[in-house]
Amino acid sequence: MLLFSSAGRVQLALLLGTCVLGSSYSLQVFEDDGNMVQLPGGKFQMGTNSPDGKNEGPLEAVTVKSFAIDKYPVTNRDFREFVREKKYKTEAEAFGWSFVFEDFVSEELKKKVTQKLESAPWWLPIDNAFWRQGIFPKVDMAEDGYHGVSPVNAFSPQNNYGLYDLLGNTWEWTASEYQPHGPMSRQRAQKMHVLRGASWIDTVDGSANHKARVTTRMGNTPDSASDNLGFRCAAHILSQKSRKTKSKKEL
Repeated sequence: MLLFSSAGRVQLALLLGTCVLGSSYSLQVFEDDGNMVQLPGGKFQMGTNSPDGKNEGPLEAVTVKSFAIDKYPVTNRDFREFVREKKYKTEAEAFGWSFVFEDFVSEELKKKVTQKLESAPWWLPIDNAFWRQGIFPKVDMAEDGYHGVSPVNAFSPQNNYGLYDLLGNTWEWTASEYQPHGPMSRQRAQKMHVLRGASWIDTVDGSANHKARVTTRMGNTPDSASDNLGFRCAAHILSQKSRKTKSKKEL
């Protein structure tokens, strides 16, 4: 496969929109650098016909060629290295503003926020008030040891291929266009792409948001961002015949 620093890998992903499985712009694989796992091609059953499947059907047979995929999702550290190396300016910097999640605000800054809205609802800060633990995700008891996302290597791989975080932690972008079924499909105004894998705010039984299972999917517009969305890179694997043809052309 092509050898890239983490900054280079993130740059490619950004340039191509999402460098993920299904993209017509995926990279060709030349040699192994240990950051990706090679998966054999073949047929598999995608989706489910289960009545409780939320936009997960219909069940259909899909054929894929052999490909390679990152062991881990792209991390904040990867993106930070990319920004520093390439002097990249984020959309938030270009716009001049952005939303900030309360979890990311320092304790020092929180102490400076003392004013409250006159019409503040009950779930906002109230002096001398105490609220007991409630139902997830409104109340996160961090039973897995993490409040929100976890490090990409915090838990063992969930498969025999050695891939981490394919289920839970963050939803992951794919290059496949999202095709919802029913009335919503006729109401779409903007192209959407498929997200797979569910995230830390989803539950096994679906009592909060989506069911965290292998068939779960949802769609979102490419310009969407959140603390529970992520991606990883994927690449084509050249066949032996293609490798020989390429070598002859280079000679």
